[in-house]
Amino acid sequence: MKNNNLAKKVGKLLVVGFDGLEVPKHIRELIHDYHIGGIILFGRNIGTPREILALTTDLQQEAKNAGYTYPLLICVDQENGVVRRLGKGTTIFPGAMTLGATEDPNQAYDIGFASGKELRALGINWNLAPVLDVNNNPDNPVIGVRSFGESPDKVAQFGQAAMKGMQDAGVITTLKHFPGHGDTDVDSHLDLPVISHDRNRLDKVELYPFQKSIEAGADTVMSAHVYFPSIETDPGVPATLSEKVITGLLREELGFNGVVTTDCMEMNAISQGVGTEKGGVLAVKAGVDFVMVSHTFERQVGTIKEIIAAVERGEINENMINQANERINTLQAKYVKWDDISLDNNSPIPTLVGSKEHEELAFEVYKKGVTIVKNENILPIHVKNDDRILVIYPDNGTTMQVEDKRYANLALGEAVKEYHQNVDVYQISQKLSQEELESIGKKAQDYGVIILGTLTITAGSKQIQLAEKLVESGKTFIVIAMRSPYDLAYLPNVHAYLNTYEFSYPALKVAAGAIFGKEQVSGKLPVTISSIK
Repeated sequence: MKNNNLAKKVGKLLVVGFDGLEVPKHIRELIHDYHIGGIILFGRNIGTPREILALTTDLQQEAKNAGYTYPLLICVDQENGVVRRLGKGTTIFPGAMTLGATEDPNQAYDIGFASGKELRALGINWNLAPVLDVNNNPDNPVIGVRSFGESPDKVAQFGQAAMKGMQDAGVITTLKHFPGHGDTDVDSHLDLPVISHDRNRLDKVELYPFQKSIEAGADTVMSAHVYFPSIETDPGVPATLSEKVITGLLREELGFNGVVTTDCMEMNAISQGVGTEKGGVLAVKAGVDFVMVSHTFERQVGTIKEIIAAVERGEINENMINQANERINTLQAKYVKWDDISLDNNSPIPTLVGSKEHEELAFEVYKKGVTIVKNENILPIHVKNDDRILVIYPDNGTTMQVEDKRYANLALGEAVKEYHQNVDVYQISQKLSQEELESIGKKAQDYGVIILGTLTITAGSKQIQLAEKLVESGKTFIVIAMRSPYDLAYLPNVHAYLNTYEFSYPALKVAAGAIFGKEQVSGKLPVTISSIK
């Protein structure tokens, strides 16, 4: 290698991902040859707690063998709710909008702290959360319930509380997606969104939670692949690649001196624009520290080589690389030290992971977050043992690229069965035929109570026609919105309507309990629902 020292300084700027539950050869090579700074884990890397700890321990052992001064940073998107990576054997914690619905930032702190403790116990030292996007656009396809709500002040309060909870648990946090991804109707995984608001509006809404959380001691900030023409004058340049956004706005105006990371550079907004490798060069020039290339080995190596070449030809001043390394070193010195890491593959899993204590905490918070939005003397229902209940819900639990399809198996029927024995469950497709609609309408006549679970209704959705058909049946009819709170806008004639904000089993169980009067729920809507004309 022509300049081994430069290669490792540039390598330190890379956060990379891979497939599988074990460390592949090419990742070991990246650790030894380039001293990559971080690893990102996805659902594809997550097994049992024992398997997760074995994986993170192996990664750290490899880094130790390669002569790292500090341990690897190992990160994950554990936002909780609809975006979570940890699975069986760990606690299911409520997500951002459920927390927002509690109206108590202390709940966000407690969940952040407990989540951080479980992550840290499994060898994950960096969480890509909290989301500080203000979700003021009901049509947003990528943020939605990942946000604490539509109020900048609420997002700021809850974001700070969640951040502090994770930090106190010893986990690095990430404010995302700067300068704000809440008011878009395009998913940056698929294309380049544009937010055209003027600077005055951005200061009051999008930037406000970031500013407050930076003042409260943020660790890292993740850039959004979103174009802001009121900040970046060059057409079509996303925030991630914009010096005016990263250096001018984030560092100089807002005074953030910590680590800036990109979102994944293989998302379409970058990879199908300037390209992942060239994008890495532009991101570093803009002032970011970590370039995230989450999937493809060729693109990971290619990005490192492109940045090295840009330094060697003078396009990037090597001092920028040095400064980025210093910021990363400062972060590592604060949170990760070799003395704090066990490299013993046989270390026991701490008992707090998936503990009864954490499960009870989460359940209590779900009760404070699940929301009865509408109740025209329907709830709680009173049924006899032989009264029949029909539960209907659609398949296909995910709508966002960032969601984990492993958790898309909805269990509303099972949740209802915990409270009543005479329950039939009917799962429908998102593309209901007219014959199926008519059939369900007839089927409904055989039941005293019908519970419909909805999943992010949009204009023209068959779920709307189904709900109208069930209202016409004259039966006791209840809707549980299992993700988007905005579903009610399409269902004005429904007599009872609850929001869980996520399809996590504990949330559905709490909602079912509320229907039968077995659980008291107290959530308040963190967004405004306007009727659809």
